[in-house]
Amino acid sequence: MPQFDEDWLDTEPEGKPAPVVETAIDEEEIVVTSEPEEEDLEAYQRPLPMGRPAGHGWELPPLDLLTEAAEVELRPVDNEARAQLIVETLGSFGVDARVASISQGPTVTQFGVEPGWETKTRTVAVRDDKGRQVYDRDGRPQMRSEVVSRTRVRVNRITNLANDLALALAAPTIRIEAPVPGKPVVGIEVPNTTTSLVAIRSVIESTAFHKANSRSKLAIALGKGVSGEPVAADLARMPHLLIAGATGSGKSVCINSIIAGFLLHNTPEELRLVLIDPKRVELANFGDIPHLAFSKIITDTEEVVGTLQAIIHEMDSRYRRFASVGVRNIEAYNKSPHATHSLPYWVVVIDELADLMMAAPYEVERQICRLAQLARATGIHLIIATQRPSVDVVTGLIKANFPTRIAFAVSSQVDSRTIIDGAGAEKLLGRGDMLFMPTDASKPKRLQGSFVSDQELDRIVVWWTSDRFRHLVPDKMDHLLDEAIEETESGSAAPNEEEDPLYGAARELAAQHSRVSTSLLQRRLHIGYPRAARLIDMLEENGVVAGSESGQSREVLGGSRQEDVDRFE
Repeated sequence: MPQFDEDWLDTEPEGKPAPVVETAIDEEEIVVTSEPEEEDLEAYQRPLPMGRPAGHGWELPPLDLLTEAAEVELRPVDNEARAQLIVETLGSFGVDARVASISQGPTVTQFGVEPGWETKTRTVAVRDDKGRQVYDRDGRPQMRSEVVSRTRVRVNRITNLANDLALALAAPTIRIEAPVPGKPVVGIEVPNTTTSLVAIRSVIESTAFHKANSRSKLAIALGKGVSGEPVAADLARMPHLLIAGATGSGKSVCINSIIAGFLLHNTPEELRLVLIDPKRVELANFGDIPHLAFSKIITDTEEVVGTLQAIIHEMDSRYRRFASVGVRNIEAYNKSPHATHSLPYWVVVIDELADLMMAAPYEVERQICRLAQLARATGIHLIIATQRPSVDVVTGLIKANFPTRIAFAVSSQVDSRTIIDGAGAEKLLGRGDMLFMPTDASKPKRLQGSFVSDQELDRIVVWWTSDRFRHLVPDKMDHLLDEAIEETESGSAAPNEEEDPLYGAARELAAQHSRVSTSLLQRRLHIGYPRAARLIDMLEENGVVAGSESGQSREVLGGSRQEDVDRFE
């Protein structure tokens, strides 16, 4: 069975002391991570500590800006009782099994259940050495049981009892991982009575994160696994990330922790961010950081197409630079003596994809897919999040180009399959409980996402917006954005609405359907939203379609003026 690629997905190595350790059920202590202490307001108001030198006058923020997480020890009495209850419940249904190990993490405890044996026997007569049948004192023949076959209990006999186990354990939901990758056990994940917060600092200070950060400037502190081991990943190796989950499941906190990790380890000369926030509030904290590629956070959905086009122009420009120097990717270019200057990585963060797909589905999907297919070598990476993981938002093309995905809690198994091509996300607990699906893994890995508080974010932002770095801030690339937006608007609108050459095609398209919509014209005519909306208005004025119905599709009336149609043919 394929395992996670250790080159880019890192966990705390065995043998290292960890906040949570895996133990057998007969051991006495299980150590877990607890919630961090309350914020010390006086410490928050103290001057910022010294930074870490990063060259060219820059200083990286110190880790002292982050809150330290305390560790507590919990007695495993409850876990031992639940382990015994699991064995008894399985036994009541004729399933022989034993709990081989217990791994307690921040959110759930995984009980490693080792399937027992199914023994088939038959009753045969007892015979003596000469083969004669033996009788008892009453003259009845003596019988004995003889083992015919001995086979392992089938795994699906355990997985089929998930609801019965949840009932016996009085748990709201349980998740069964069958089998646990790399172990000969079936993992039964039961929610803890009290969940523990995973502070981002505890993950950043782990060996797993240091290993990932030593190879790449885009290391991500994901969180901790079901055994409490810190897990880190490399965005450059993903190379793009899709995040989806229901409202309140932890998507925005995950994005904030990812951005915070980038800001802690990269200067504006090494990393530029493009933040697209249609909801206008999720990424507002980062509006003044010097890492922004453009001078503002993109909040207007009408500017998103132009923004993505500007990023495509930057990608094409970098490929031309690579060709002139004779290199294939950004790593080789930055090391080349022929390069005029080092190129920074670009990370494009889109907080809500659903809003963009409603405004301009065809163009947004086309541009995102083009960037996902080509931008990796140029150092441009995408992080896309959505709270509506339906097939019209997370389309097949987008899924094909985003093999690395994170699924937070969703309401149905259908949504889970849309995100990670399998069930499981519908059984998550919310509040940062996630399933992480790397590109080279056969199964998703359950994690409790790392948490960064608003106070910690404010400290990091204050560090980068201080006056000491004002003279070092690189120039913004607003000219690239303005040119792309102007190009998009000129390509979306015809010089004269009354002489739009696509009006005839729109009218013919309406004649083939009983109802038409703006999105239909966008897909079929390959145009932007503004031009498609104007064509709908022209069809309404000429009596081809009915009036507006609260944003719904328009009914085709078929009453257009023939002379008007002839004029456009």
